[in-house]
Amino acid sequence: MSSIVDQLGDLAANPLNLATALANQEGLTGHARDAVRVVQAPGRVNLIGEHTDYNEGFVLPAAIGLGISIALLPTDEPRVDLTLAASGETASFELDGLDPSAKSGTWIDYVAGMAWALQERGAPLRGFRGLLASNLPQGAGLSSSAALELASAFALAGGEMPELDPMILAQTAQRAENAYVGVNCGLMDQFASMFGEEGRALLLDCRTLEHRAVTLPLENFTLIACHSGSPRRLEASAYNERRSQCEAAVAVIARTEPNVRALRDVTPELLEAHRDNMDPVVFARAEHIVHENARVLDAVAAFAAGDLASVGRLFAESQASMRDLFGISSPELDALVEIASRVPGVIGARLTGAGFGGCTINLVQRDAIEALRAAILREYPERTGLTPWIFEVQPARGAGRVDV
Repeated sequence: MSSIVDQLGDLAANPLNLATALANQEGLTGHARDAVRVVQAPGRVNLIGEHTDYNEGFVLPAAIGLGISIALLPTDEPRVDLTLAASGETASFELDGLDPSAKSGTWIDYVAGMAWALQERGAPLRGFRGLLASNLPQGAGLSSSAALELASAFALAGGEMPELDPMILAQTAQRAENAYVGVNCGLMDQFASMFGEEGRALLLDCRTLEHRAVTLPLENFTLIACHSGSPRRLEASAYNERRSQCEAAVAVIARTEPNVRALRDVTPELLEAHRDNMDPVVFARAEHIVHENARVLDAVAAFAAGDLASVGRLFAESQASMRDLFGISSPELDALVEIASRVPGVIGARLTGAGFGGCTINLVQRDAIEALRAAILREYPERTGLTPWIFEVQPARGAGRVDV
């Protein structure tokens, strides 16, 4: 998604400026400028629970105050024309006759895919001309795709909430990515972008879709994202391979345990009993998921109890599991975690998102932020030859229209 990123983020952070830029682009004057609307959708970090969503498990994401904004001028024509503020590139598509087989392989597929999935749900759509800006860092794995899908959903509804239940809308965005774009992601990213709350993470049961806010200790602590400078290399094939491996593990167990329909249903003991019947790589993938699900619930309990030592331990166990069992970490991400873990005041550090590059997320005492920054800037470039980007992320509200 790097092509949609406005690195400075000025327009994404300032809806009035984005609306003004579109009005100027359209040559609107006077009251005609009032027709311009702005919608936004946030990216997310995931505190713990990686690749558990498509295994019907538990996740603990938080929407963040960085995301994608679209200034739009609704039209009565069945057509979308959308320009990237960062590059001036414009892409277009017709709302009639959308078909996944005709996708372009570029960023506009996320918008067209959202239109296609909304049509599938029977939601009414409007065409629009728009200007898109983002302040999500390039290749960070902070879910710019889900943010684009949700922002597009509001734009395609003329700048309003589409005529769908919010959870149905999140599922519709997931459907767009699965069936139109071709990445078999779970629901976590779209859910977080839709349901985000200021100052809180979100516990989601991906089987029942029950969810609740989880208060974080943000008076004395904060969340710091560290971008490795190594873009997330998430090929659709790599993501889909992990999902297929998890499904293969379920298939082996279900031969003798017909009540098992997902790794959510598998205990560590049950998994161990089937070790000899499973390909070793498939077993390792399943082992990560089974224990990661438990770690999510343990982390929620630890946050509630104020037991941050346990939170840090769970972060470390999750990172080791993603590295050694699920194979989604990287030398760059490992280096960031190792450096951060040695800094006093860093409670926990782990990669966030689907892996294969991108960011780590760190729970840090506020008075340790500068020590963390100094350690990473001192050690990380020497170890990797890359320049990191270190920034605070604040849990934020979910997608919607922005007043301008």
